[in-house]
Amino acid sequence: LRPPPSMQCFPGLVLALSSLLGALALLQLSLHLRVPSRYGKHEERLCRPRGRLPARCAWFLQELPSFLVPALLLALRSPPRLEPLGCRLLCCLFCWHYFYRTFIYPFFTRGRPFPLQLLFFGMLFCIYNGFLQGYYLIYCAEYPNNWCTDIRFTSGLLLFLLGMGINIHSDLLLRQLRKPGEVTYKIPQGGLFTYVSGANYFGEIVEWFGFAIATWSLPAFAFAFFTLCCIGPRAYHHHRYYLKTFTDYPKSRKALIPFVF
Repeated sequence: LRPPPSMQCFPGLVLALSSLLGALALLQLSLHLRVPSRYGKHEERLCRPRGRLPARCAWFLQELPSFLVPALLLALRSPPRLEPLGCRLLCCLFCWHYFYRTFIYPFFTRGRPFPLQLLFFGMLFCIYNGFLQGYYLIYCAEYPNNWCTDIRFTSGLLLFLLGMGINIHSDLLLRQLRKPGEVTYKIPQGGLFTYVSGANYFGEIVEWFGFAIATWSLPAFAFAFFTLCCIGPRAYHHHRYYLKTFTDYPKSRKALIPFVF
């Protein structure tokens, strides 16, 4: 039997999908700049959706496509599967992040039940973005032999690791605020929460901009921009929630960027 024909790079497809992702980012920003997404601490002030799943199950299902789609693209690629640098970057950075978000984070989260409608759209986005990042890095990305010593790669990798560290540490601090079974909200303390209300969001934004710089690709920059437009406003709404709910909330804290915003 002959092996199936390998996929090819279509630059026009990459440009179209990246442009659409940028447009979706602007749409997301316009929708949620004034009104937060209807889950978590902002659910009480808005209309509660009817269908919901437990937080652990919902986060697992939502994040899973972001890991499986690139992994499947790698598995279907004709050997040698990890020869191009783009494939290794995909495995070591993008898939590493989503391995944590899929198989580790959901089983420790103590969040509230998650709306099915948001879960559905979240899964669609993860399939879309997983395909875009995987397709580009596997079939389109071309890097010189000395790319690993390029300042863009080294600085981007450092930003990625720093952002992921901030994100994981902030998630840990948020989990420690609640005992098992609790759903009440408390003031986050420690780590970068000393300076901003959305420390976990700040870490994830830094992480994906680091990924974009390290890969120096349009799809990655589009994804980083989408991340900023998606969770940046949520950090702002979290900040306003804390200020309104807790009279002793530190007034010196910013919403997202330390000492700035």
